[in-house]
Amino acid sequence: MKVILAESAGFCYGVKRAVELAQKTAEETHSCWMLGDLIHNAHVVNDLAARGVRKAENPEALGVGDIVVIRSHGELKSVLDRLEARGVRCVNATCPNVLHIQELVSQAEQEGRQAVIIGERHHPEVMGLASWCTHPLVFQTPQEVEDWLQSGAFDPETPVTVVAQTTCIRELFESSCKIIKKQCTNAKIFDTICFATRKRQAEAAEIAARADAMVVVGDRRSANTQHLAEICRQNCSRVLQIESADELSTAEFAGCRVAGLTAGASTPAGIIKEVKTTMSEEIKSTEGMEESFEELLNQSFKTLNTGEKVTGIVTAITPTEVQVDVGAKQYAYIKLSELSDDPTAKPEDIVKVGDEVETYVVRVNDVEGYAELSKKRLDAQKIWENIETAVEEKTVLEGTVTEENKGGIVVSVKGIRVFVPASQSGQPRGADLSAMKGQKVQLRITEVNRARRRVVGSIRSVTDEARKAAQEAVWSSIEVGKHYTGTVKSMTSYGVFVDIGGVDGMVHISELSWSRIKNPAEICKVGDTMDVYVISFDPEKHKISLGAKDHSVDPWEVFMNKYGVGDTAEVRIVKLMPFGAFAEVVPGVDGLIHISQIADRRIEKPEDVLAEGQIVNAKITAIDEEKKKISLSIRALLTAAEEDAPVEE
Repeated sequence: MKVILAESAGFCYGVKRAVELAQKTAEETHSCWMLGDLIHNAHVVNDLAARGVRKAENPEALGVGDIVVIRSHGELKSVLDRLEARGVRCVNATCPNVLHIQELVSQAEQEGRQAVIIGERHHPEVMGLASWCTHPLVFQTPQEVEDWLQSGAFDPETPVTVVAQTTCIRELFESSCKIIKKQCTNAKIFDTICFATRKRQAEAAEIAARADAMVVVGDRRSANTQHLAEICRQNCSRVLQIESADELSTAEFAGCRVAGLTAGASTPAGIIKEVKTTMSEEIKSTEGMEESFEELLNQSFKTLNTGEKVTGIVTAITPTEVQVDVGAKQYAYIKLSELSDDPTAKPEDIVKVGDEVETYVVRVNDVEGYAELSKKRLDAQKIWENIETAVEEKTVLEGTVTEENKGGIVVSVKGIRVFVPASQSGQPRGADLSAMKGQKVQLRITEVNRARRRVVGSIRSVTDEARKAAQEAVWSSIEVGKHYTGTVKSMTSYGVFVDIGGVDGMVHISELSWSRIKNPAEICKVGDTMDVYVISFDPEKHKISLGAKDHSVDPWEVFMNKYGVGDTAEVRIVKLMPFGAFAEVVPGVDGLIHISQIADRRIEKPEDVLAEGQIVNAKITAIDEEKKKISLSIRALLTAAEEDAPVEE
């Protein structure tokens, strides 16, 4: 019979950490306590008891000077408060993943959100999580979630924070969240199922589907072991849930060609080995079977050495460190200062719980049982290699301008300082380079000296190349009448220059607007976006004439549709002449107010009464449609007003 053993079977990081903390505490103090069972496994609890870790059933059994190891499932907040009040020293062996969920639940209450926990209502972990807020809601099944939402006590706009028990069955959690998403308009959902649990459940399902019989090893009180058995039953008709090899019999595997084996997160390596040996009907020597629990535990974990590269799984993110499971017996972590070179970066933006990270071992302390890791050192090494390759391959890289330096600027490319001379910054000579600080830029590396940690780059080579490519694209497709959306690059008294994609074209002042203007600044400014069209172009001289006026609209038609002889119009004085004033009636159409029609008295010159830009009312006295000329009169309105005024008796 072939036996398939799940790779992830046995102790998870949280359980391993809790057991090691308890062993270490017992060794240092010669006598300590655990409040209830440290983990759900009688074999481990008995082994700890033999080492001097006694069990207390309630906080009142402990007093000043006592040392208690808090179990991996976590504890009620009220219990922790009582222990502190009684002067008991707590060694917190709570799984980092559980601590993270406690923080999420507590934060939900601080933000005025309803905390919802998907998990087993009476499981120690869930009870502990619920104690970190005042009014938590715990649902064991999607149906319970549905009943709550339909009960009438739920407001769809209520802000909700949803978390899961670390060992929750994935299908149950996802189904519950799907229901919540449909009903809640303000829901924050955190997938807090432990990565090791996800992997173990997926592995169990895959093996069970291939096996004739499936064996699940673990304490019957263990929630994650029960869930593994449930998942296996969905994929295999013959599933045995046992606590030790003693519960196996040959009859269980009658007619079995392939048997699968997995184990809960709190199952020791020694028990798994015994079960596999029994299943495989292998004969082991007495010496081999007498290996201690600690030896078997140590065999299941690799040894870490300073200076080597290791890959692990992020298990928790705290305010001071990122905890990583690297499959070693040491507690491994990355200080925040060793996570990234960017001092402003937040840990949760760099890594997430469950992410696989490659790190560099900085220090191993076997005495205290921890290992310091560094992500940024390994990243830096890879970046240097990438930088050197980028020089050879002329690769375009992206970075952020961090400072202005003597003679240029400094760009951070994945933590590497790259000096860009002012002449290669892509800015005009004499420009204020400090204005580039904080900008994201593309550049090429032109020089690398790893020994001196000197890197030189050029932004200009990238921008010049991009501009050249853009220019070629414009000239290859340009045609009269084609429309572009461009950017105003510079202005003169006679027009503006607009960048239409690497090529500048000129919009003459007469083509900027139907209205009569004296300066382009009346219409636009440098940096404005402008819709333009091609009037003419000369590829040899590289000149393009652009227009911005909408020629689909005829200003004279607009005027004729709006006004007639005898109508009064609000007009703008646009030009003063010795013989009168020109006034804009509608954009693109001007009328003449003769000097004799400006006032109801004789005037020497128009500027005695009017000023350019002034808005006045004038009567339309004549329209010459053929020559498109309009005669206006202010005097006519003044005379009419005098005639209509009441006569005093």
